[in-house]
Amino acid sequence: MKKLLTTLIVVFLTATGYAQEVPNTLRYKLKDHTTVDIRLSELQEIKKIGNISMRNIFIDGARESTEYLLDDIESIDFVYKEYAPDDNLNINLETYARRLEIPHLNAYGDNNLFIEHSTKDYGVTYALEWDCDKKSQRWTAYQFHNGIPDNKVGRTGSWKDDPDIPTAYRSHDDDYYKSGFSRGHMCMSNDRQSSEEQNKQTFYISNAHPQYQNHNGGLWNTLENVVNKWGNDASFRDTLYVVKAGTIDGDANLLGYTNSEKTSAHLPIPKYFYMAILCLKNGQYKAIGFWTDHTNESITKAKAADYAISIRELEELTGIDFFCNLPDDIEAEVEAAYTLGDWGLNP
Repeated sequence: MKKLLTTLIVVFLTATGYAQEVPNTLRYKLKDHTTVDIRLSELQEIKKIGNISMRNIFIDGARESTEYLLDDIESIDFVYKEYAPDDNLNINLETYARRLEIPHLNAYGDNNLFIEHSTKDYGVTYALEWDCDKKSQRWTAYQFHNGIPDNKVGRTGSWKDDPDIPTAYRSHDDDYYKSGFSRGHMCMSNDRQSSEEQNKQTFYISNAHPQYQNHNGGLWNTLENVVNKWGNDASFRDTLYVVKAGTIDGDANLLGYTNSEKTSAHLPIPKYFYMAILCLKNGQYKAIGFWTDHTNESITKAKAADYAISIRELEELTGIDFFCNLPDDIEAEVEAAYTLGDWGLNP
């Protein structure tokens, strides 16, 4: 999509002979006489949705996520617009990592990869940051919005190597063989039910951490289902931004390393698992985090509210800067606190 957008800009400049101010904004003029401006540097995705007639268009930008009927759009233009000085000091410098769910990329070490999986029909499936030295991910991040429908395709995949990670740095399905740990999804299968292709990508082994099955199928599953319910409820969100992971930075955040009967790999076993959630609805943001001890205890009647924390607290625990691509004033407000009632959670 970025390549397509660049091509459109070049075509526009060539056709109009634009010489003075370079267009920096995509302007949608709607038939109700209103306009929607989206800054090109913040544009995340323009996606056609629906049947072969492609009636809908979904625009996902740093300031808003909006779905339009093509019939409602009068014209689409590239324009130049004056903007106030940058209001985001901790934004990811890499333009490919500007989507709101992407945490600040790791600034320490030079052996990390940003991996993004997508499908032609439904756009980005999820992104992750991969630590090549540890052969483990630092986080998985993804979105729910109306352009990613729940078509209930079921579990269509089986665990496979991530083809986008160089062979020397991959982890493998066999690394878990008789290790005592399950392959714990981060972007879970039920969160990506639009197509078989999309669902199969959730079974790349890079999208997993070693988990005790009692945690994976118990407490973690409970929290996953809460987030899945929010994500698939269009009345609750316009866009839901999700980050999930286990802790792998520092020995204090590890239980140890796996041992497989088939390979010599030793994968880090997180001591804690967490989720960071940002919700956009009607132009308003709210955020909440979840933090769990990774134990082999069977917790079958967990209450999500008991594991809720603020994003600020989660950042202190993990050392990761979540939702850094939000304007700083919005980021500071939504990360400072949460209200359980806003999320439909009972204390």
